[in-house]
Amino acid sequence: MAGFLHGRELVDTFIQQLINGLVLGSMYALVALGYTMVYGIINLINFAHGEVLMIGALVSWTVVTSMASSGLPGWTLLALSLLAAMLVCMALNYLIEKLAYRPLRNAPRLAPLTTAMGMSLLLQTLAMIIWKPDYKPYPILLPDEPYEVLGATISVVQILIIGVTAVTLAGLMALIHGTKLGRAMRATAESPRVAQLMGVQPDKVISATFVIGAALAALAGVMWAANYGSVQHTMGFLPGLKAFTAAVFGGIGNLGGAMLGGVLLGIIESMGAGYIGDLTGGILGSNYQDIFAFAVLILVLTLRPQGLLGERVADRA
Repeated sequence: MAGFLHGRELVDTFIQQLINGLVLGSMYALVALGYTMVYGIINLINFAHGEVLMIGALVSWTVVTSMASSGLPGWTLLALSLLAAMLVCMALNYLIEKLAYRPLRNAPRLAPLTTAMGMSLLLQTLAMIIWKPDYKPYPILLPDEPYEVLGATISVVQILIIGVTAVTLAGLMALIHGTKLGRAMRATAESPRVAQLMGVQPDKVISATFVIGAALAALAGVMWAANYGSVQHTMGFLPGLKAFTAAVFGGIGNLGGAMLGGVLLGIIESMGAGYIGDLTGGILGSNYQDIFAFAVLILVLTLRPQGLLGERVADRA
């Protein structure tokens, strides 16, 4: 009987970590989609993308706390704060592309990469000045009673994160493959000069790509804040770095690869956090879960640098 109960406990733990991994991976995937879209168009790794996530979360926190006494339902507050976060992040990313990256478009590739790192530090510093460096609790806006699934639990926020990510990917695929803007993006990714000869305006397409990526980062930032319950000016650094790992893991420049890489990385990280104590005899705890993300990055770059699905050439976004 004791053996049966122990086995049941192991199964419940596995399912719980799987659910946690899907939630975490969904948030990584949202950010990785922004990375991979920008890379697919102009071959730039926008290392300031994680800080856009952070700005989105802080803007959402500002809206929610300022309207806390309005009496509006939690769903409405969350939707309004998400809308505000998206608008601010889209405007911010548009300015970043126009002022920081566009003048360096024909410069050596190290120049925009260095600029992206500098922009990341600049946004962190500005956020620290505006919102102060302390951690801020993010209000609970949705019902917090968990649902039981096969012996594990999942909250309304976690269900929302998984569902929104799936819908977002489907919408993004429809945009890329079924709209005029999507065709212009694919043409610009192939050759900006040829696309321009065909009537496409590469500057506008690139700006649109940054704006869409910013909306995805803002969405991920709000979901991250709602799931973990706190916001702070450095909160975007690690998610941004891990989302970049996810994009490389799946195949950077490939939308499906970014999604797959994000979900797999989240599952690997959650499973590692759940079992690392048993595997190391208690020497390492769940706080060492970051090891797995960067181990995956090293293995992928060493064994399959093109990623699981490879980088698309003729069909990349």
